Amino acid sequence: MNSLVTLPDELLNLVKLDNMGYSHVDAAAEATANGTPYLKEPGVALLARSQSSLGGFRPFLEGFSPDLRFPEYLDDPGLLEPGAQLCKAAGQLCYASFGPKRTHNADAGRYFANIRSSGHGSVLEHASFSFLLYGVSRSVTHEVVRHRAGMAYSQISQRYVSGRVLRFVERPEYQNDPELHRQFERRIDRAAADYESVANHLLALQKDGLETLSGDAATDRRKKVQQAARSLLPNETEAPLVMTGNARSLRHFIEMRGNSHAEVEIRRLALRMYLCLSVIEPDLFGDYVVSKEADGLWSVLTDTPKV
Repeated sequence: MNSLVTLPDELLNLVKLDNMGYSHVDAAAEATANGTPYLKEPGVALLARSQSSLGGFRPFLEGFSPDLRFPEYLDDPGLLEPGAQLCKAAGQLCYASFGPKRTHNADAGRYFANIRSSGHGSVLEHASFSFLLYGVSRSVTHEVVRHRAGMAYSQISQRYVSGRVLRFVERPEYQNDPELHRQFERRIDRAAADYESVANHLLALQKDGLETLSGDAATDRRKKVQQAARSLLPNETEAPLVMTGNARSLRHFIEMRGNSHAEVEIRRLALRMYLCLSVIEPDLFGDYVVSKEADGLWSVLTDTPKV
């Protein structure tokens, strides 16, 4: 973990690093007595991040007057995370800030503080990050995918996947109340059973030649059954996705969805995404602070929002 980020142990202990230094916050699946699987927390796993190499700058920098000493830019001994290095180089290009009086990597924290305070957020768009998000309900992902600028999504299709991979998500309000928890488990057991029953009946109709369920290929026929049966699935159905965003768009997501006014489920998701980002790219995300609110949940805040 990067020492520039200070997090409460309760949160820091949630974050793990794989053997490539990619961060993740895991979520375990549980099951009802009838075997219907569900999750209680969102899982977040960083899959990809921007890498950077400034070697390509050399011919460009050497093309200027030697008096400017621009090539020395590449000899900066300070080490930055790749996303921060890419954004810093892009920002310094704007002002041809490559000479000895430039802000060096050792002072990158001050450089990015100035970027944020001046609202020069376009510099942050060069670094991107891809996540696997799971343990998220269909209702939450309907809100997530509304964030379009600087984002890309690939989400599970309920038309193409079978009922064998159906899982559900229990809201936090239900988890500590025995009656609400019992109702949740009964509800998802019933939803899973109803889905299987309807799908099997549709398959029988398909075999009998019902025209609206016919298709030339097995995949097409299966899709027509599942697209009909999915109408039974509640918003509590898990809807995992891969989400890619640049640093600027992810900052906006965290600020909008990680504060105390956001919906509870997406707020927990935004917190976990922030945790994964802050430990690997503290120069880009280290200005945030987390605080526990009166409702017992964490909020993520910064003094320089809407960068």
